[in-house]
Amino acid sequence: MLLTTTRFGEIDVPENHCLAFPQGIPGFPEEKSFAFLPYEPDNVFAFLQSATDPDLTFVIVNPFAFFPDYDVALHTDIVGAIGIAPENPGEIWNIVTVRTGGTEMTANLLAPIVINWLDRKAMQVVLEKTPYTTRHHLIPPKTEAEAQAIEAKMNAAPQVAEAQAAPDDAV
Repeated sequence: MLLTTTRFGEIDVPENHCLAFPQGIPGFPEEKSFAFLPYEPDNVFAFLQSATDPDLTFVIVNPFAFFPDYDVALHTDIVGAIGIAPENPGEIWNIVTVRTGGTEMTANLLAPIVINWLDRKAMQVVLEKTPYTTRHHLIPPKTEAEAQAIEAKMNAAPQVAEAQAAPDDAV
């Protein structure tokens, strides 16, 4: 799929990186199609780029890289809605907010994004009865130069290879 984006310009996204969000994303209910753009192969960060709004891009993170004890308990209706099963486990990602020039990054652990790579369906789920919030700090940079380097990397175009398979770090 060829996308024109504000952040990355024109990019060709492999079909296996295109995700349907049948219910949209909270706050963006009309946005139902996104491209998963790995930051780099095997990196814990990626981007979710709207397929219809060139200005809408989310930075996302594999939460287990920063929060190894993160516990996501999904209701059976949610699991069924996107087709998660023992033979088709889902993958968890969380939206990241970058503030103050890249010197502060937080992950929304309250509302993970659950991805079914087999069917290419996804859903952002708001967890209930959980200790998680929308602002869990990721490891902060030690210097302003490090913060600027992080911000520059986050603004760089992702490397999306045509032959690259969908991520397989299933949860």
